[in-house]
Amino acid sequence: MKEDPGYYDYWPYENRPKIEWPNGAQLAFWVAPNIEYYELDPPANPYRTPWPQPHPAVSGYSIRDWGNRVGHIRQMELLDKYGIRGSISLSAALCDHHPEIIDMCEERNWEFFSHGVYNTRYTYGMNEQQERDMIKDAMESILKHTGQKCAGYLAPALSHSELTLDLFAEVGTEMFGAEGGFYSCDLFHDDQPTPIHLRSGKRFVSIPYSLEMNDTIAYLVQKVPPRQYGKALKDNFDRLYAEGAESGTIMCIPTHNYQVSCAHRIKAYEEALEYITGHSKVWVTTGREIASYYLEHYYDAALADISAKQI
Repeated sequence: MKEDPGYYDYWPYENRPKIEWPNGAQLAFWVAPNIEYYELDPPANPYRTPWPQPHPAVSGYSIRDWGNRVGHIRQMELLDKYGIRGSISLSAALCDHHPEIIDMCEERNWEFFSHGVYNTRYTYGMNEQQERDMIKDAMESILKHTGQKCAGYLAPALSHSELTLDLFAEVGTEMFGAEGGFYSCDLFHDDQPTPIHLRSGKRFVSIPYSLEMNDTIAYLVQKVPPRQYGKALKDNFDRLYAEGAESGTIMCIPTHNYQVSCAHRIKAYEEALEYITGHSKVWVTTGREIASYYLEHYYDAALADISAKQI
């Protein structure tokens, strides 16, 4: 394994070319609901066990099933209330298991981007062709069931190989040309978009998808109470919004329907959404729209600035 896969260059945050979002917005805000499908008894993977207990993993499976039955509706109604179109990190198997969810999201013009096929099937241990086939399978399902040309990727359960981004971009190009496979949420190195180096040379960008603001990280890993999570969302926004006055920033809230939508947690989430969307210089948007705007307006200037600073 290489010491560094070389996806991006060292590029200090200060003195970059200024980003200006549409209509003078200081901050681009997007919500990424992870709408996933977990198998009760998935195929074994020698590198990672999906469930902490032997089959059947009834408790883990059923709370995630609750998320698709109940939690999804609760969050969707909330996003409707604040005029937010979701950017769905989609387990493509959901298209077959819960087509009614796909239909509801389509009605609202939400974006669908790939989160693999099942969230219980990992990239770990796959060879290049197997990973390519998995990526293509998910993109074909999204096209078939939604008509959308998949633009973005978040690896299933954040499982990656050294070739994940290369393969996603290549499959996207094969299927859709420049309209497919042009952004990733799998890198967590910046608060602004950054150009990514790929073996194909395709124009490709990383956009911020925050692990720190991710509800699963907050509730399961950091074990914070709902009130503290809501405060963290507001504090995160305040800092990025202030810095965005100098050059546009991005805030993402990644959610899971079986986490943030629980009855005792939804109030803190709603208060944060009300607070964020209540500011005048916020571009409420989607992952695809952020990546497309950046590629059109700032990607070339970023490359030039990076090159100049490497000298």
